[in-house]
Amino acid sequence: MNSFLTIDPKVAEALKNNQPVVALESTIISHGMPYPKNVETALEVEEIIEKQGVVPATIAIINGKCCVGLSKNQIELFGQASLVEKVSTRDIPFVVSQKKHGATTVAATMQIANMAGIKIFVTGGIGGVHRGATNTMDISADVIAMSKINVAIVSAGIKSILDIALTLELLETLGVPVVTYQQKELPGFYSNNSGFNSPLQLNTVEEIANMLHCKWQMKIDGSVLIANPIPKEFEVDNLLIEMLIQKALQEADAQQIKGKQITPFLLKKIAELSNSESLEANIALIKNNALLGAKIAASFSSIS
Repeated sequence: MNSFLTIDPKVAEALKNNQPVVALESTIISHGMPYPKNVETALEVEEIIEKQGVVPATIAIINGKCCVGLSKNQIELFGQASLVEKVSTRDIPFVVSQKKHGATTVAATMQIANMAGIKIFVTGGIGGVHRGATNTMDISADVIAMSKINVAIVSAGIKSILDIALTLELLETLGVPVVTYQQKELPGFYSNNSGFNSPLQLNTVEEIANMLHCKWQMKIDGSVLIANPIPKEFEVDNLLIEMLIQKALQEADAQQIKGKQITPFLLKKIAELSNSESLEANIALIKNNALLGAKIAASFSSIS
C-alpha cells in the first residue's frame, strides 16, 4: 500500500508519534470555489488547524500518487489547473494507474486518509441523495464510504442542494451516526436551520472524541457525521437559498448537467445568483469546521 502513498514528512512524523492530524479534501480547491479564493481559503484552513497544535493533511492525487499533505505550490497547482480530475472512490484506481492528477471528493479523501491512518476529516458539507433521486438514482458515493470507512467527518451538515430527508434516512439505514454540535436542529449548510431534528446532539469536543473512541474500540465500522452549525453572522436566509437552489436546478436541467458535474455546477450557479453571499458563507463554514475538527482531533489523540 505504501507504494501508492506519498505522505508529507510532517504528517508522517505526527502519525508515528500519535499526534493529532486532520485530513482535508482537494475537490473544494479545484471544483468548489473560484481562483484565487480557493487557494486562499485552503491555506487559511490549514493555518487554523496548525494554530490548534494539529497537523493539516490536504489530500490529492498527483502524477498517480496518493498525496497526504500538500505544499503551498501543490495547492496552487490544484487551484488553477483546469484538467484536474474530480475523483471519487471508483475513480482512484484509474487516476493512479494512469498517473494523472486527481482532486479528491469526500469519499476518496476518506479512503486515502484511512490508508494513511488519519481518523478526523474536515470538509464543507457531505454529498448524499440528490433531489429527484427516486427517478435518477443519483446518490453520492460519500454516504457509502461513510458506512464502511473509520474516518469521522466534520461538516456543516448535508449540502442543502440535496434531499436532506432522504439522505438522513439513508445514513440511518447504513448505520452512520449523525451528531450535531451544540444544537438540536441539523444545520442546513448555508444556514443553521434545515427543518430537521438532528438524530443526536453532543455539546463538547470531549464527548465527541469519546464517542469516536468507543465506536471504533467496539469494532463498529464506519464514519460519524459531526454536523457543525455555521457561525450566525455568516448565515444565508433559508428561503433565499431555496429559491436560488430551485433556479440553479432548473438551469442544470436545461443544460443537461448530470453526474459528477452537478454539484460543482450548482454551487457555482448559487454563488453567482447570490452575488457571492453563498460563497462567503461556504468559506466561513469551512473555517469553522476546521477549528472544531482540529479540537476533536487533539482530544481524540489524547485518549486513543
